[in-house]
Amino acid sequence: MPRLTLSRKIFLALAALLIVLLLSFAGLSIVALQRGLGSYVAEIEIRRMDWLSQLLLKHYAANGDWKKLQGNDDAWHRLQMGRLAAVLDGASNADERKLPPWYENRGPGEGGAPPPPPSPQLDLLPRRLPPPPPLWFFPDPREAADSIYQRLGVVDAHGAHVVGAKIDQENAARLPIRHGRSVVGYLVLAPMQGLESEADRAFLARQSGVIGLTGLCGLAFALMLSWLLARRWFRPIDELTQAAQDVARGRLSTRVAVHGSDELALLGKTFNDMAQRLDTVEASRRAWLADAAHELRTPLAAMRAEIEALQDGVRSFDERTALRLHRQVIRLGQLVDDLRSSMREPQSDLLTTSVFPLSLLKEALDHTRDRFAARGITVDRSAIDRVSARAQPMIEGNAQRLHQVFMNLLENTLAYTEAGGHLRISATVDGAWTGNCLTLHFDDSAPGVPEAEMPRLFDRLFRGESSRSRELGGSGLGLSICRATIEAHGGSIDAQASELGGLRLTITLPLSRTASP
Repeated sequence: MPRLTLSRKIFLALAALLIVLLLSFAGLSIVALQRGLGSYVAEIEIRRMDWLSQLLLKHYAANGDWKKLQGNDDAWHRLQMGRLAAVLDGASNADERKLPPWYENRGPGEGGAPPPPPSPQLDLLPRRLPPPPPLWFFPDPREAADSIYQRLGVVDAHGAHVVGAKIDQENAARLPIRHGRSVVGYLVLAPMQGLESEADRAFLARQSGVIGLTGLCGLAFALMLSWLLARRWFRPIDELTQAAQDVARGRLSTRVAVHGSDELALLGKTFNDMAQRLDTVEASRRAWLADAAHELRTPLAAMRAEIEALQDGVRSFDERTALRLHRQVIRLGQLVDDLRSSMREPQSDLLTTSVFPLSLLKEALDHTRDRFAARGITVDRSAIDRVSARAQPMIEGNAQRLHQVFMNLLENTLAYTEAGGHLRISATVDGAWTGNCLTLHFDDSAPGVPEAEMPRLFDRLFRGESSRSRELGGSGLGLSICRATIEAHGGSIDAQASELGGLRLTITLPLSRTASP
């Protein structure tokens, strides 16, 4: 049994819905045709009886009302005969009582034209047609059950019955009888009840067949369109499912094709961004593990060499050997601590106390003043002194970790800025001194960082080839630790080229709602 995929479920649901709709449409159409056929035929029939409405109008004009006709079935029957209307109206016009031309039997001596000579081909036919049989010879067709006169009647302008059949006027066809500009009555005709003739049944059968055939064609077209739309709509989902399975198997380079700009296209683009991010993170993780292993291997190799030399008797264990081993152990422990600090999650181990960042920065500058002076690097801290003289911006965070950030940034300048260089630190507070955020800029002089390496400065263990060497630099975790700490405080840190020729580091920290001057 084939698996019911989402596209197949949608197709089956659409198909079932369309079948129900088409069957309902066909059934209701046939029922409406059966019920509406009588009314439709009645409208056509009564429009063809305009001659009778004219005779009724003559009667009304001659008598001034319907009293003479009301309840007079005999007069109503004679009026239906048309040619006898003059008898009911009291007219004496011979033209309305004369017989049709074919009924007149005039001889040569009766004032008429002589008859044409007999044709040899008509010798078998009578020379004169016999007179028509009297009206009573045949049964009155108006008395037949299917006669239109059994459903015909007259009502006055207010709908009161005058003569003829008593009809439910709500469903009856009506033909107004107008005298001047006013309506004086209506000729009403009730619709046929059911299918009363073979012609009616044949017509209904033909129309039902047309409706059924149209429904089948519409159903076939709708099913085909539903199948095509289901495949078109859910093909990206199938491709996305396959791509997700590939990513789960470790093929992080998998991408899906994105077409259009609808929700499915947005989903495909989001998946590609996620796969790209995972691929980048995985590549960074592998590089980080390789770098961490390399960094750990250096002190371990030095310790191993010292221990093997002691075991081989090449060296004796003295105070200098112990100092070298202790230095390597300290370096190894510092490296492990740096790795742990760079991997802290935001808000982890963060004590939310009131912290004055400018005071911590000034303390870090005082602590490294002699080292900057020894290397001939001038420090411009005038902006810090001006801002702190007006107010003391305050944040909520951890003073120790924030002090470590400032120390790492100053150590970064000491490690990579050329001797005789320059460091400029500026501070701005957005809004009042109790404003929204504090922005710090650290600008140092050459050497700078290549533009291609700028986005990776905050990666763990990253050091540039030219200026970030292991001889001059540290473990490559300082800026990574700074980013983790600043983000834990709800701020951000960014790097770009400095106008002094080196690197500009920008720190933004959100200020608390209260501050002290």
